[in-house]
Amino acid sequence: MMKQTCLPQDKDGAGARIIIKNKLDNSRIWMKKVLLLLANGFETFEASVFIDVIGWNLVEGDCSTQLFTCGLKKEIKSSFHQRFVVDYLIDEVNVADFDALAIPGGFEVYGFYDDAYADKFLELIRGFKSNNKIIASICVGALPLGKSGILKDKKGTTYNSNVRREALKEFGVQVLNQPIVVDDNVITSWNPSTAIDVALLLLEQLTTKNNADNIRKLMGF
Repeated sequence: MMKQTCLPQDKDGAGARIIIKNKLDNSRIWMKKVLLLLANGFETFEASVFIDVIGWNLVEGDCSTQLFTCGLKKEIKSSFHQRFVVDYLIDEVNVADFDALAIPGGFEVYGFYDDAYADKFLELIRGFKSNNKIIASICVGALPLGKSGILKDKKGTTYNSNVRREALKEFGVQVLNQPIVVDDNVITSWNPSTAIDVALLLLEQLTTKNNADNIRKLMGF
């Protein structure tokens, strides 16, 4: 039997629901879109797992997911000074065009909280929550979620240091001593070791467990 493969589309805009053809049976697939929200000083590894898992699914999985990036500025500098050009500015994002929001953590020394605590950054998070979208964060990516208010009186976790966990508690979050916590469609986690599991959990919520398990196997995890 021929393996299912798809025809990946160019990222020519998130406004339209991109429908692609399956090479095997010429069927059409409704795309689910993930917005990767990047703050200056974001942790590159934590961002990369979302890009890779969603991308692997586009090419080797059920072919139904695509990822776009956004930030407060067109060029975002990560931790350790790598430069990235995002697809969209936050002001250009229509929440209704997306199915999920993903937020990697970052380093304070590289200015992560300057962007992550900015009003526009927090308002976008609130917009995804008010529209009942899936939100996934890794490490201190949970802190802007907390500051936005969407985790108030909810369970969550963040980087396993006393400083960061106390900061999350101050936002009214019930902080659990667990690597990954899911509450009310919001995923939080405690350090980079959880990154691939968070990305695969996001994929599972967007598609199916069987599909996410298949991508995990194909990627060697």
